[in-house]
Amino acid sequence: MEKGAITPKQKAMLDYIREFTESVGYAPSQREIADHFGYSSLGTIQNYLVRLERAGWLERSWNAKRALKTIGAAPAGGGYELPMLGFVAAGRPIEAVESPDTLEVPHTMVGRGENFVLRVQGDSMVGDGILDGDMVVVTKSSHANNGQTVVAMVDGEATVKHFHRVKGGIELRSANPLVPTINVTSDNDFRIEGIVVGVIRHC
Repeated sequence: MEKGAITPKQKAMLDYIREFTESVGYAPSQREIADHFGYSSLGTIQNYLVRLERAGWLERSWNAKRALKTIGAAPAGGGYELPMLGFVAAGRPIEAVESPDTLEVPHTMVGRGENFVLRVQGDSMVGDGILDGDMVVVTKSSHANNGQTVVAMVDGEATVKHFHRVKGGIELRSANPLVPTINVTSDNDFRIEGIVVGVIRHC
């Protein structure tokens, strides 16, 4: 099973569980994890564990107190830690919502200049292999060539589409025949936020 990408905070927790287990022979309890990272709520720890399990890095047994088992080698570091700036629609535009989290991204997936990550909502780009829940790596740019996949703001709402400049305006085309093209004219408040340079599969 291919493992999913995890944030630096999630990796730190995974490393702690792995090192604790190797040191004493059994996994830490949720309370021990919370105390180590300075969290008062076990709900926060449970949320981290669920995400690590979904990403394929952790196995849990629901009927045992210390039943945490890490899977495979630790995820390699050395990538770029990029800000996750919220959500972008692969469908109708939605409002961009910023998130304080970050994600470590491989060097090979990062373009020159400023880069960031957005989580996709919708299925209009499935023909390009961009699925609902995936994360797209974006290189910030205010310009694009015809055919490039862009993140754009249309009247204050974010969307990911193919960019095409046509007579009389701009077309933002989907990669799903069921989703119509967004036609942008001079009446719209429009700007390109960046070019999609990579996709990280949602787990």
